[in-house]
Amino acid sequence: MTLRLAEWYRTDARDLPWRRPAFHEEFGAWGVLVSEFMLQQTPVTRVIPHLEAWLARWPTPTAMSAATPAEVVQQWANLGYPRRALWLHRAAVEVVTRHGGIVPRDVDALLALSGIGDYTARAVAVFSYGDRHPVVDTNTRRVLARALEGRSQPAPPSRRDLPLMESLLPSSARDAAVINAAAMELGATICTARAPRCDDCPIAIDCAWLAAGRPDTGDTRRRQAAYEGSDRQARGAVLRALRDAADAAVPLDLLLTDWPDAIQRDRAIDSLIADGLAEARDGLLSLPG
Repeated sequence: MTLRLAEWYRTDARDLPWRRPAFHEEFGAWGVLVSEFMLQQTPVTRVIPHLEAWLARWPTPTAMSAATPAEVVQQWANLGYPRRALWLHRAAVEVVTRHGGIVPRDVDALLALSGIGDYTARAVAVFSYGDRHPVVDTNTRRVLARALEGRSQPAPPSRRDLPLMESLLPSSARDAAVINAAAMELGATICTARAPRCDDCPIAIDCAWLAAGRPDTGDTRRRQAAYEGSDRQARGAVLRALRDAADAAVPLDLLLTDWPDAIQRDRAIDSLIADGLAEARDGLLSLPG
């Protein structure tokens, strides 16, 4: 299975900026770290232009650590889940203060940085430093669930994901990195959640789910609420108004006065303040200082 998967990846993988040697030469582990923050729950096509603009402005952790939270949130623009911007900023400051401006290689040291979990820590160690670790994201879990376990959808994330992926990795760190990337790529482009292209799959012959006739085994993962009409949409509207105001603060009593649910608008404002994404002072709301 792994040989077929690796061969497919080497010939069919998408040409993405963070996979190019020139990207690693210019930005190193910092570029990988930024890309992984942005790729969380955000499509690749939306990430690429934001990533390029971000690294043009802050090509190193040291450069970004000197930015203000307001500048960071402004630059994050419409990527969604804006707390990631503040976490990335805090991580940059921590890289500078704890590691001399060099993104650490050790997984435990990476995990100690703000906003970094199992996936991101291992992704940096593997795809930037070339170390051998299992790397598991949503796409990988789906491939593992179907190919190895015969299930139509993966279970919620758990600690068993890492040893399961580990069981597929070759002993060579270089080859293991290819398999990690290939499993993610397969899940993103072929073994998709709703319309898997099994006829095009390089490991179809090995797939337990396909051999079983592609049964619907259910989906126990937590469903995300619809965006339209949600608190997330209200939060996004408030942040957009603050970004549009640039350096100026917006009077609270004039902010989103046409929002259909005033209680939801106020709840969104309160939550943004609690998350450190906005500041209220003297009846005005602004991006964090």
